[in-house]
Amino acid sequence: MSKKRSIKSPKDSMIEMREMVMPNHTNPQGTIFGGVVMSWVDIAAAMCASRHAEKPVVTVHIADIDFKAPIKVGNHVLIKASLNYVGKTSMIVGVKVESENPYTGKSVKTTKAYLTFVALDEDGQPTVIPDLKPETQDEIRRYENAKKRVEAKKALSKTLK
Repeated sequence: MSKKRSIKSPKDSMIEMREMVMPNHTNPQGTIFGGVVMSWVDIAAAMCASRHAEKPVVTVHIADIDFKAPIKVGNHVLIKASLNYVGKTSMIVGVKVESENPYTGKSVKTTKAYLTFVALDEDGQPTVIPDLKPETQDEIRRYENAKKRVEAKKALSKTLK
């Protein structure tokens, strides 16, 4: 007899983190390297996923990372990660990045990404995680969109083999 999975809301695992863009994060144009943003995105998403799973997690896929605007040296960066979808052992985390000018307060949406994580047991094997119950209209929309992403990825994988 299988054990019933617990259920959590996306708000139970949301993460917000902030960074400041320093000169060592930037290219000769004074804007941040995409790899630095990707690293921060992965860290925030991993914290969100492990908070939901209550277990260690590993990144297994990064999809649709979009860089919409540059982030300049000296700007403050706000990274928001929220659980969008949960399977049996895996989960999709949506991440939004905003850049804020600390002197004017002007904020710009700069990056968005979707990352898939798998939770691991004590032996490093995939393990069952709590289910997800989206509650708000926005959470339901993100859940449905993520579900479509999962289905599209499976369909694409079949055609590429």
